[in-house]
Amino acid sequence: MRFRTVLAAALLVTALGSAPAAAETAVTFELPTPSGPHAIGERDVHLVDQARNRELMISVWYPTRPGAGPKARYLPSGAAQYFDQGAAPALGLPTGKVDWAAVETHARANAPAQGRWPVVVYSPGWASLRALGSATAEDLASRGYIVVTIDHTGEAPFVVFPDGRVVFSQGSKDLVAGMRTRVADVRFALDQLPGIPGLGQSMDMSRIGAIGHSFGGDTAAEVSTVDSRVDAAADLDGWLAYDVDGKQLTRAGAEGVSRPVLLMGSSGSTSDGQARSHRTSPAWKSLWEHTSSPKQDITLATAMHYSYTDVQWFLPKLAQRVPVDPKVQQTRIGTIDPRTSIAVQRSAIAGFFGRYVS
Repeated sequence: MRFRTVLAAALLVTALGSAPAAAETAVTFELPTPSGPHAIGERDVHLVDQARNRELMISVWYPTRPGAGPKARYLPSGAAQYFDQGAAPALGLPTGKVDWAAVETHARANAPAQGRWPVVVYSPGWASLRALGSATAEDLASRGYIVVTIDHTGEAPFVVFPDGRVVFSQGSKDLVAGMRTRVADVRFALDQLPGIPGLGQSMDMSRIGAIGHSFGGDTAAEVSTVDSRVDAAADLDGWLAYDVDGKQLTRAGAEGVSRPVLLMGSSGSTSDGQARSHRTSPAWKSLWEHTSSPKQDITLATAMHYSYTDVQWFLPKLAQRVPVDPKVQQTRIGTIDPRTSIAVQRSAIAGFFGRYVS
């Protein structure tokens, strides 16, 4: 089963005309507490690429000084209802039982940036949302990074812009074309970051990392092959291929990368149920053999594909308060203890970027 498209298909329910419904209860959750010493801020930024006639929404997470102020919401304004109708069933959750609009992050909305920090760019999975990487972004920001999460407009199930417009997915299944668009999105975002008022001056663009989940991890590796600004790339359970069998490799998969690379795998992304590693995945093996730069391969054997997103944390939390289909839960996040999963990921990711980006 192609796990990179399962949740995506469900997220597209709203794009196909299903009316969003308000949550009937006040059930919410908290993301795992960031482990670093810094308080964090968050700002949503609208970018316009005139050359490509393209708009993007990004979230910027960054160290700030402790202080009062409203917490940033987990989902951007106007997105919660669409998320509830599309994602909840795919996660084994009933619709209308979680108040997604009320879920808060640990970051302070639009807090002033403080200091000067290396930059890490995050790309979500195919037809997924930047919000699902919030816990990873928060933790890195708390450790002294500026993290930029990107929604890829037209591929993401929905993108809500500041003027209230909602752009839904075009439903394309062309991953090769999608990769070209994603790489261009990331490179454009890197071009624009220094000019963001109040934030750009805090970004040290001489120290840049790229990270992503699933196809977003493939995107991070791909960007590192074509953009010399990227110093290191982390692929969280991505295929490094355009097909699940690993026969149509991405450029990074076929040729390797010239930058340090971190691969983190699970048991939820191989057709035979083996834990993904450079020993079991043909695409990962190819990258491994063609990469002379420093490389790491870490596998969470009892995790599943969405263990590398916020789903790892919030699904077990919500299961304590609302009915969750246990089979769906195991399919999405496996049997690994959430605290263990999060701790290993945080240690590996922070350690990797600490060596090659900081």
